[in-house]
Amino acid sequence: MTQLSNQTAIITGASSGIGEAIAHRLADQGANVVLAARRSERLQELSADIEKQYGTKAKVVETDVTNKEEVENLVKEAYDSFGSVDIFVNNAGVMLLSFLKNDHVEEWEQMVDVNIKGVLYGIHAALPTMLEQGSGHMINVSSVAGHEVFPSSTVYSATKYAVKALSMGMEKELASTNVRVTNISPGAVDTELTDHITDDDVLEMFKDRSMTPLNAEDIAAAVTYAVTQPKNVNVNEVIVRPLNQS
Repeated sequence: MTQLSNQTAIITGASSGIGEAIAHRLADQGANVVLAARRSERLQELSADIEKQYGTKAKVVETDVTNKEEVENLVKEAYDSFGSVDIFVNNAGVMLLSFLKNDHVEEWEQMVDVNIKGVLYGIHAALPTMLEQGSGHMINVSSVAGHEVFPSSTVYSATKYAVKALSMGMEKELASTNVRVTNISPGAVDTELTDHITDDDVLEMFKDRSMTPLNAEDIAAAVTYAVTQPKNVNVNEVIVRPLNQS
């Protein structure tokens, strides 16, 4: 029997990159996965692929994490379908790097809405069920940028520091509830995140970098490690960096 058999895992931002890789990994461990993102067509393809490969159930719930009611519905759909909410992966995020002098205010607001409010809505929607069950695991995907700031990451780092702070606070508040909390902080990963950067100064800066990024599967492996530990073990934080990133 695989380690997550009969468990239900909800993954936000599941339509690509890290979220997609996490969905595959958790399904491979036996979990039924609930796939959340705005791109429902990509989720449907992922759902079919997962059910074919692993024989577990994969449910699609189109969700905008900046909409509280949609995130509430996501958790309700998961619970109504599978009877529990065992793992909630707050993975959805945007990385719109820009220099403050270039005044990308709308992008700052978008990062606050997705990276902070989206995580809060996930906590709001899933935590009551986990507390009622007396078990559960909240995974918050922060970033190495939530530990240090580099030029152009100022606002993005602020949102990811916030995710880290939320994780730390949850660990303390939930310590005696059997609800576990893990903060995952990836370094540079080969995903779509950088495709949405619009600041020409940042794009020019990236041209001079020669770092080899991680694969999304590397972060999925870290998540799987955390959620498959014995019930008495809470892995509070995992930082995953490329070997050549200082």
